[in-house]
Amino acid sequence: MSGPRPVVLSGPSGAGKSTLLKRLFQEHGSIFGFSVSHTTRDPRPGEENGKDYYFVTREAMQKDIAAGGFIEHAEFSGNLYGTSKAAVQAVQAMNRICVLDVDLQGVRNIKKTDLRPIYIFVQPPSLDVLEQRLRQRGTETEESLARRLAAARADVESCKEQGLFDLVIINDNLDEAYQALKEALSEEIKKAQRTSHS
Repeated sequence: MSGPRPVVLSGPSGAGKSTLLKRLFQEHGSIFGFSVSHTTRDPRPGEENGKDYYFVTREAMQKDIAAGGFIEHAEFSGNLYGTSKAAVQAVQAMNRICVLDVDLQGVRNIKKTDLRPIYIFVQPPSLDVLEQRLRQRGTETEESLARRLAAARADVESCKEQGLFDLVIINDNLDEAYQALKEALSEEIKKAQRTSHS
């Protein structure tokens, strides 16, 4: 596949992935594109179909998965989530760097495809900091917080696995983390800029 390589971003909830992505999109909005994930959960207030997620029925999604239409998918809290090939191709067709925000299971699944993305893991400075950040959001119950922290602990362990990620960014200082992310993507950004100007 020609054009810039996609980017797979992974990391526990609260590590700061979305903040980093927001900055990237603000600075290079015309170069990056989000692959919109599919989910079987109900939309939250303010979420739009096709923008935040493609909200689909479980039957429809299972049918597409069985037909090989998904690069990765996972079940989380009783709902299916996944990245369809079509969603990634739609971004690449615009000559943009496709950004996929996936969990570790997703990363492992993408490794089995021919996508060849750049794998980046965003890690909190510590699990204590992560817990503070999640508590500040005020969206978690004690039970969901405990679940997220357990998942984060497992994530941080796995990211040490040899060859799983091209880069691990420890998001202790947002500016430094952002610079590291931009440097890791500089080649692809240049590629996308060349093609968008030509």
